[in-house]
Amino acid sequence: MSLRYAILAILTAAPLTGYETAKRFEGSVGHVWHAPDSQIYPELRRMEAEALIEGREERWGSNRLKTRYYITAEGEADFRTWMSTPLKYAPWRDVAHMQAAYFEWADPESVRMHLEQHAQHYQEQIDQWTRQVRDIESHEHPMIAARLQRYPAEQHERIVAFKSFAYDGLIRLAQAEVDWANRGLTLLEELKADQTP
Repeated sequence: MSLRYAILAILTAAPLTGYETAKRFEGSVGHVWHAPDSQIYPELRRMEAEALIEGREERWGSNRLKTRYYITAEGEADFRTWMSTPLKYAPWRDVAHMQAAYFEWADPESVRMHLEQHAQHYQEQIDQWTRQVRDIESHEHPMIAARLQRYPAEQHERIVAFKSFAYDGLIRLAQAEVDWANRGLTLLEELKADQTP
């Protein structure tokens, strides 16, 4: 996936300034596609040059102007094409599982540290994504609120259901990682007991 489709996804909810796009990115698609501000602003300029979005100067305060970006018909068509294109999955790379395959090279305390850190990281993700689901389903999430204002009422159930579904998938994957790390901690104790004279 390229960054542009994450940005187009955000702009299907509402026109945004570059700053607003970066902030909304962080609080929505940023949970599934990480990109720093230093990548978002140049991508907005490229997308504008390709007519996927249109930047309009708007008054901000008494003396200043800011650019607000609107998705164009070409941008919507490109986004629909991407949504209809089968995914190409990247080769699997997972440092935590790679390390786990060679834990015999580490002392038990280092193994424990790795597994506890892994479980904590994914539990934090679960907590964060669970809050997102709550805010989506209650319509309190700013992007959901904007999207529901923009689209007809008969589409609201689908909009909310699919956003919730996406986060549910992330929660399930993260829970599997927490469970895996906890099984590793149990294994560590079992192996320690086997080595006790």
